[in-house]
Amino acid sequence: MKIAFVLFDGVTFLDFIGFYDVIHRLRGFEATRDTTWDVCGLTEEIADEQGLAVKVSRVRPDLSAYDMVFVPGGMGTRKLRYDEVFMEWLKGAEEARYKVSVCTGSLLLGAAGFLEGRKATTHPRAYELLEPYCREVVPARIVRDGQVITAGGVASSIDLGLYVIKLLVSSEAAEQVQAQIDYPYRMQGVVEVEFTGPASE
Repeated sequence: MKIAFVLFDGVTFLDFIGFYDVIHRLRGFEATRDTTWDVCGLTEEIADEQGLAVKVSRVRPDLSAYDMVFVPGGMGTRKLRYDEVFMEWLKGAEEARYKVSVCTGSLLLGAAGFLEGRKATTHPRAYELLEPYCREVVPARIVRDGQVITAGGVASSIDLGLYVIKLLVSSEAAEQVQAQIDYPYRMQGVVEVEFTGPASE
């Protein structure tokens, strides 16, 4: 499993870190021991809404080379939807097996055309923004429609990571990671849809 974490200016880092801290533990299981990842962006450094900056490991890589492309949210997503350079780069993820988002990262998946004919979710305060991009906005914590997985508000990033570990490894593996991070909450609000739209899987 090769994962691209897509970052951008105006990101909400908890969207990214909540998922990352869970998902990097895939290396602890035999079935996913060979998992690798890159922190990707269009520039060598990106900053969140408060100016906290991080370095990326890959600048504008070919996203078609990844099995999973993960897109977090943040206020930066609002205008980034209309950034031709960024969107053209993100559209390169079309062949990725899994396209995954947290919070308003789904707006970017939608603007790239990946939510067409699908059900999806986002931060509850952004449902109206998501509506033009998908078949139906589902007020749930996690929505999986085919190989596209979207999650709700910021803290759902942890639940999403556990969900993906359950998907790729097992329920037991997800429970083991949950114990490792001392996460006391039981996952709820998960909607799984059998995708019947035009895109091939």
